[in-house]
Amino acid sequence: MAWSHNLAYFFGAAFLANAIPHFVSGTMGRAFQSPFAKPSGIGLSSAKVNVLWGGANLVIAYLLLVRVGNFDLHAVDQVLSAGLGFLLMGWIAAHLFGRLHGGDLSGS
Repeated sequence: MAWSHNLAYFFGAAFLANAIPHFVSGTMGRAFQSPFAKPSGIGLSSAKVNVLWGGANLVIAYLLLVRVGNFDLHAVDQVLSAGLGFLLMGWIAAHLFGRLHGGDLSGS
């Protein structure tokens, strides 16, 4: 397996993790941060923008996870690459969005 495939799986899972809060917030009709808001990533974008942004992230995740190489759930290296990408993006999202929505109780 080429290392570039594992890198693609890492980023594919990161895009998948990023799609979740945007798509869910959008489908719930809630404004949420996005790169298109002012200031970028801090200001709020409309629910419709977030549905589109979440959908775009899902398409990128699909392309990186399914269309690059042959992702195998039985291959430990591939699952670890994807899992680390998913967890790292989740951690980053929890940190960034937690500061804005009161979920970061540590204050850092």
